[in-house]
Amino acid sequence: MPLINESHDSLPYIEAEPSTSARAAAERLITAELSADSQTTLHPSIPGCPEPQFSPLMQQEVDRKASGLPLTGGIDLSRYEAPEPPARASDGSPNLEEWRRTLQKAYTASSHLSMRHDNLALLEENGKNAWLIGNSQLEDILRGLEKELAETKEAAESVNKERKMAQEANKGELEGLEETWKRGVGAILEVELAAEGLRMQILEQRRQLAQQHAR
Repeated sequence: MPLINESHDSLPYIEAEPSTSARAAAERLITAELSADSQTTLHPSIPGCPEPQFSPLMQQEVDRKASGLPLTGGIDLSRYEAPEPPARASDGSPNLEEWRRTLQKAYTASSHLSMRHDNLALLEENGKNAWLIGNSQLEDILRGLEKELAETKEAAESVNKERKMAQEANKGELEGLEETWKRGVGAILEVELAAEGLRMQILEQRRQLAQQHAR
């Protein structure tokens, strides 16, 4: 539902296009009625934009993007890389604690690579079908939107045709009413001119009578 209900007295199918001077005059009248801050201030009927409520992490990212700073942090990929073997102690004996941490990292990297291998195998086996199914679903959505768009365009064309037929059917009556209005306005002007002439005659006669009495 529109915020403001307006009625436009326009008959585009039977009225001629306004001339350049008439359009410029109309635009000047519109500009004269606009307030000085009409270009920067929203209409009172239009609600203001709500303030966004971001989480602290999202606000931090928005501030970083606004400041133009590079992206830092993120996922540490070094945990998925093959670890280097730890160095031996000064006496040549292995450092068991370092080897334990290295083995844990190696196990993590091996698990990651194993999962990647499984995912790639599944993608190779089912990826094509999933891609085709996804495309088919998108095509169905696209066809639905195109159908809705075509129906909307058809409805708009139907409304415009009905408006055109209604305006053209009443064109003669409107032109007759306009001519009657013009004749009425002309008759009123003629009556006003005649009344003004009669008033001037009365004033002239009164002036002459006043001069005669003055003698």
